Amino acid sequence: MTALLRRESGLDRRSTIVVAALALVVLALVVLSVGTGDYEMSPGEVLTTLAGSGTKAQYLVVMGRLPRVLVAILVGAALALAGTIFQTITRNPLGSPDIIGFTTGSATGGIVTLLFFGSAPGVVSLGALAGGLLTALVVMALCAPHGLLSSRLVLIGIAVSAVLAGVNAYLLVKANLEAAAQAVGWLVGDLSGRDWSYFVPLAIAMAVFVPIVFVHGRALRMLEMGDDTATGIGVDVPRVRLTLVLVAVALVAAATATTGPLPFIALAAPQLARRMTRLPGPNLVSSAFVGATLVVAADYLGQRLLESSLLPAGVVAAALGGAYLLWLLLRRRA
Repeated sequence: MTALLRRESGLDRRSTIVVAALALVVLALVVLSVGTGDYEMSPGEVLTTLAGSGTKAQYLVVMGRLPRVLVAILVGAALALAGTIFQTITRNPLGSPDIIGFTTGSATGGIVTLLFFGSAPGVVSLGALAGGLLTALVVMALCAPHGLLSSRLVLIGIAVSAVLAGVNAYLLVKANLEAAAQAVGWLVGDLSGRDWSYFVPLAIAMAVFVPIVFVHGRALRMLEMGDDTATGIGVDVPRVRLTLVLVAVALVAAATATTGPLPFIALAAPQLARRMTRLPGPNLVSSAFVGATLVVAADYLGQRLLESSLLPAGVVAAALGGAYLLWLLLRRRA
């Protein structure tokens, strides 16, 4: 409780230091990522160009690559915040959108949109949002008779996710070759070709939903103590829970529509933030920065790991996240 009070008054120095350090890491990764490509630029040249003193060619290169990095930052933050919400509500470190099926539901909505309505970012976003919301409704309806118990929610979410994965595979098999290839490229989670037309809708979605998350930050911390305790403190538990679930689904849908599914970011970021800050309860700001760092790093590594080809950020995130999940499961058993 003392730690919570310190956080409410903004007196926690460690959290501030962690966030500042993560911000510097993100900035360094941005500079490195913008300088990576067929036309290599040194960090000094990137910074000089961003300051307005580069050549015209350098300016065009930086402006062409910058949206991709900014999209990575926003997607990472969105997934991390959604993961923090779900893990707090379920009081389970495995209760992330990846595990309980909401990311897969958003992917299903995105695939349906891509195959039948085209690939315009706004259209795909609506499809992903619809898929995520429908999945959330199904999972919550199946959990309703027994309440949102963490173990039951996770198990039902895994089952629903498996069913949706089968639906996704069926849709890809039945689609024509060109549409299926486009959908598969989107499904692996990739930041290639992400320009300002992708960044602007995502930034608008973040501007709408992120403030709602932070407005409910204190209530979210109270929810982790249990419904009875939160109610006793004055939290309207059903309203707050429903609001936060809808916002989290919207964040997942916006991120998924922009890049395709990026696995394990929502799972790992909140737990890593908690370990870095050593504070109980959800750490919204630090989680967002951890998520941004992970996605930008995954995209940068995907461009650097292999000389002959580029790896999608989703592939790198899956490899790193799978190792993290294995470690988490082994640690819980121990």
